[in-house]
Amino acid sequence: MATSEEFIKEVCARMGPLYDVRYKKMFGEYMVYANEKPVLLVCDNCVFVKMLPEVQALFAQAERGVPYKGAKEHYILDIENGGLVQEAVAVLERVTPLPKKRKK
Repeated sequence: MATSEEFIKEVCARMGPLYDVRYKKMFGEYMVYANEKPVLLVCDNCVFVKMLPEVQALFAQAERGVPYKGAKEHYILDIENGGLVQEAVAVLERVTPLPKKRKK
């Protein structure tokens, strides 16, 4: 089951007005960017966060899951918890580097 357009727009809306938020469809699912940094992976209407040391305390009690076959385990972000969403995105945006430009 693919992520719905309605769900991805809701995820982006909950990130707050502090970031330039966009999403990009990739392999039938979505990557969500904050200030051009890839911070959230959305697959099957579920939001995944990479397991980084900087967010470990925030997600100590969070569910974990695999976004797609062959992927590493990720934290699952409850988008209904607005405070957690904004706090997680703030940390992720700060620690995630900008993607390197591809050479053509």
